Amino acid sequence: MHMDKSTKTIGSMFDSIAHRYDFLNHFLSFGIDKYWRKRTVRIITGHQENPSVLDVATGTADLAITAVRMGASRITGIDISEKMLETGRQKIRKMGMEDKIELINCSSESICFNDNTFDAAMVAFGVRNFHDPVLGLSEMKRVVRPGGIVAVLEFSKPEGKLFKHVYNFYFRNLLPVTGAVFSGKKDAYSYLNQSVMEFADKEKFTGMMEEAGFSEIKQIRLTRGIATIYTGIVK
Repeated sequence: MHMDKSTKTIGSMFDSIAHRYDFLNHFLSFGIDKYWRKRTVRIITGHQENPSVLDVATGTADLAITAVRMGASRITGIDISEKMLETGRQKIRKMGMEDKIELINCSSESICFNDNTFDAAMVAFGVRNFHDPVLGLSEMKRVVRPGGIVAVLEFSKPEGKLFKHVYNFYFRNLLPVTGAVFSGKKDAYSYLNQSVMEFADKEKFTGMMEEAGFSEIKQIRLTRGIATIYTGIVK
């Protein structure tokens, strides 16, 4: 299935699954996504103490909440799905984190902040939904101060023949069906499968980060290569 990856289409699709998104994320990743997020935040807080951080494509604010728990001083989350943001705001209110996290409806490819606003920026499972990934990465670099770090957590394709077959079967067959059962939106989870399979990973993605102007680019493979954290420094 081919799905138009326009900003409007992506926003509407995530609006439609917002009510089940957190549950399905944890369920479909067997809960490992929580560990991946912690690893991502640890890199940012290890680079600078108490950073102010932009969380791009924040969704329901899982990464932002993790960052506050791990010592970030201030998180601003942006997303184009208002329903995802509202779900995130409800979680933030319940946790009493309104003074630490602010969520704003804003495009990842035209970020609504001035240059050099944040100490760091991060994004979890969002770059593959960008219409233009290099533009989105360039925008993240623009709003981070020189010396700051940008971290990207994204699905990638695992190593090992057998493991790769199991992974591909899961993403192509089980994920769309399970997602459809729990959310009622088969197209959304078929799109998520397609977006993971088509997304540039490893050196292709680090090449995009180079094109966006980052220095000291690194990649950390997680859980046998199912996910990867990419980092770059703003000069």
